[in-house]
Amino acid sequence: MSDFPTSSPARSTSDAERRGQRSTMTSPVGEYEPFENEEELLGDTTVRNDEEDEGEELFGDNMENDYRPMPELDQYDSNLLDEEEYSDLSMADRAAAEAEMRRRDRAMGIHRDDRDLGFDRSDDEDEMPRAKRRAAEKAATGEVEDAEMIESIENLEDTKGHSTKEWVSMLGPRTEIANRFKSFLRTFVDERGHYTYRERIRRMCEQNKSSFVVSYTDLANKEHVLAYFLPEAPFQMLEIFDKVAKEMVLSIFPTYERVTNEIHVRISELPLIEELRTFRKLHLNQLVRTLGVVTATTGVLPQLSVVKYDCVKCGYILGPFVQTQNAEVKPGSCPECQSMGPFNINMEQTVYRNYQKITLQESPGRIPAGRIPRSKDVVLLADLCDMCKPGDEVEVTGIYTNNYDGSLNTEQGFPVFATVIIANYLVVKDSKQVVQSLTDEDIATIQKLSKDPRIFDRVVTSMAPSIYGHDFIKRAIALALFGGESKNPGEKHKVRGDINLLICGDPGTAKSQFLKYTEKIAPRAVFTTGQGASAVGLTAYVRRNPQTREWCLEAGALVLADQGVCLIDEFDKMNDQDRTSIHEALEQQSISISKAGIVTSLRARCTVIAAANPIGGRYDPSMTFSENVNLSEPILSRFDVLCVVKDEFDPMQDQHLAQFVVESHIKHHPSNEEIVEDSQQQGAMEIPQELLKKYIVYSKENVRPKLTNIDEDKIAKMYSQLRQESYATGSLPITVRHIESVIRMAEAHARIHLRETVQECDVSMAIRMMLESFIDAQKFSVMKRMRQTFQKYLAFQKDHSELLFFMLRQLTLDQLAYIRCKDGPSATHVEVMERDLIERAKQLDIYDLKPFYESDVFKKNGFSYDPQRRVLLQIVPAGAEM
Repeated sequence: MSDFPTSSPARSTSDAERRGQRSTMTSPVGEYEPFENEEELLGDTTVRNDEEDEGEELFGDNMENDYRPMPELDQYDSNLLDEEEYSDLSMADRAAAEAEMRRRDRAMGIHRDDRDLGFDRSDDEDEMPRAKRRAAEKAATGEVEDAEMIESIENLEDTKGHSTKEWVSMLGPRTEIANRFKSFLRTFVDERGHYTYRERIRRMCEQNKSSFVVSYTDLANKEHVLAYFLPEAPFQMLEIFDKVAKEMVLSIFPTYERVTNEIHVRISELPLIEELRTFRKLHLNQLVRTLGVVTATTGVLPQLSVVKYDCVKCGYILGPFVQTQNAEVKPGSCPECQSMGPFNINMEQTVYRNYQKITLQESPGRIPAGRIPRSKDVVLLADLCDMCKPGDEVEVTGIYTNNYDGSLNTEQGFPVFATVIIANYLVVKDSKQVVQSLTDEDIATIQKLSKDPRIFDRVVTSMAPSIYGHDFIKRAIALALFGGESKNPGEKHKVRGDINLLICGDPGTAKSQFLKYTEKIAPRAVFTTGQGASAVGLTAYVRRNPQTREWCLEAGALVLADQGVCLIDEFDKMNDQDRTSIHEALEQQSISISKAGIVTSLRARCTVIAAANPIGGRYDPSMTFSENVNLSEPILSRFDVLCVVKDEFDPMQDQHLAQFVVESHIKHHPSNEEIVEDSQQQGAMEIPQELLKKYIVYSKENVRPKLTNIDEDKIAKMYSQLRQESYATGSLPITVRHIESVIRMAEAHARIHLRETVQECDVSMAIRMMLESFIDAQKFSVMKRMRQTFQKYLAFQKDHSELLFFMLRQLTLDQLAYIRCKDGPSATHVEVMERDLIERAKQLDIYDLKPFYESDVFKKNGFSYDPQRRVLLQIVPAGAEM
């Protein structure tokens, strides 16, 4: 839009042919172009000789003659005048139209430069480099499709004999890389058509942060040459990326430099993950990705980034000097007074940045057998500081580079350098990260799953699906993984919310397999064994730093498992002195240290699941739990649930167990490509393991069950009865901790259902778990009587089919023993009168047995019902021994 006429009136050409065209006036204020024959018109104008190479003299003695009036030429051709009237735009309308065009250009990613308006390809040769550069920038940002003005991808990829680092350091490739990366940030869209990195930059600025994440996969798909250069020359490439990112941020938010002086590009999703022990010379000065557990961290210190010095003698300020990681940069002499020093650091004009060093150790589950874990120092700079703490499992993307270490040279011989990883991107693998990574579809699936009335049974069925039976242990592990709610009123008295679990029983009953499964399914887990763990290895230890010679604190297994699960196998093999060191960690969930002048308390907020073998290797039902296990009463009272695993004889159960194991081996054999599908019922009940892991993390992060409107008298009555039975039988001592255990398990049961309040059914299930744990730990002589005493609690939410099957199995075993004593071990058919089962069912107020006869439990175990004879039949495997 312009205030000038759209058609240009031309000058009359009556005398132009005779004198030559002096000017073609495109408007009353048009440009002046010199005549082709100036000497004829100007007369006395001085013209330089051809021998002089200094150029043409533009200012002569009679230069004012150029502007003398010439009436015959200074007029317009009346035939070419545009005399139509046009309505003038008001200033407000014009401003609104220009604003609309600018908004449209920003939406399309177009940056218009007013300097291009006057450019014409017919201009002089001196203007061509500038035009070529502008055209190259426009082509790189996608505004014009002129590939002739920029280097193609093949040309950028061709380093012309230079190394990658030398090539990307040259001005031409650096400019091309910057243009392409700017185009990538501006124009990259995801599968939904959203501008991914524009949104990330906007979100970063809204949160006043100084870094945003660029996916290496996205970069490789769009600009594969940059993705090729990046791992080979990470220092140079990241420097270019950071500069481009800062320019983009300042173009959108011109005042953002008040918030931060630096913008950092963080590279994520690097394809190859290297183990810490596999780093070699090949990886030096390369961009690498690794993972491990943080074992030690230093404080956050200010590091010199850009240094300026003051000359003490004359006060002249020297610098700036860019400080490197390897050596200290010092000025040689003062350019003002030529003195060699001394120089002091100018505190005001020197630029600092945050610096922190952490020690990264291999994850416990990734260490090869028979090897000790390797560790590596990682340097965190700028906003990466304080992102992790000891015990966190982290994934680090950074530059593997060497670092001068004088002590290492002294020990190993001179040309030996220590290596460190300068972190570029760091991710802490914790529950919050998993929750943040959940998609809307995942959350909708979890919410839908929680509304299933049999969700608790489905979660229990999904626990260790490769292990047959052991429903009680699976329920206990499920409750322990979800956990209760910790309380700390007034920050004075902390009550733990984690549920501790002890599994004790006969060998070969999959105790260690339960621990290994829990290690895989828990969001954060540390596995250790009692024989290979010492007191300081479980808690914490103090050691001297070899570099600084200062005492520092190293975390043990319980501290590393903070807000996770600590799994201790062979718990009975630990020394008594080592075992007593974890008393405080089991109940108070803290570890107090007072060594080498360090007096502190570390947090160990973790669930402890331990496995132990009884004395002599086999569990003796004729003795109490305390007599079977070499554990003291103080440590037994700190476990919420005691799971006793007995290897009992049962021909039908043994047959099903053998079939399950054989089918499992067939199904999971590496050479078997066909997947053997489970039964429809089991497949419908089980939850996929990945979904189960997300379900656990989501519930722990978002659900906080509250104790309201619960039956306190019910808990009090149960506790009173338990105390009496414990005193009468002389078995496990019942303490106030068991009341807290019931509350914790009730909260965990409510959390599985994603409920915000604890209901009556949650308390009943917790009481049932507590009583089953207590009764299984009794002598066989008092176990039956105690089950009768607490029958109303134990029958809660128990499937009548399971209860009836338990009673029927007892009747079958008794009948089978009688038949084999009478007819020999070859008997395979067992008959049980229906009236015997009906009499036992009446004691539990069960009168209708027809659903049991039609249930899968009844049929799957080889039972059949003869209604004419009113007899229950079972076929026992031939040759099964008692």
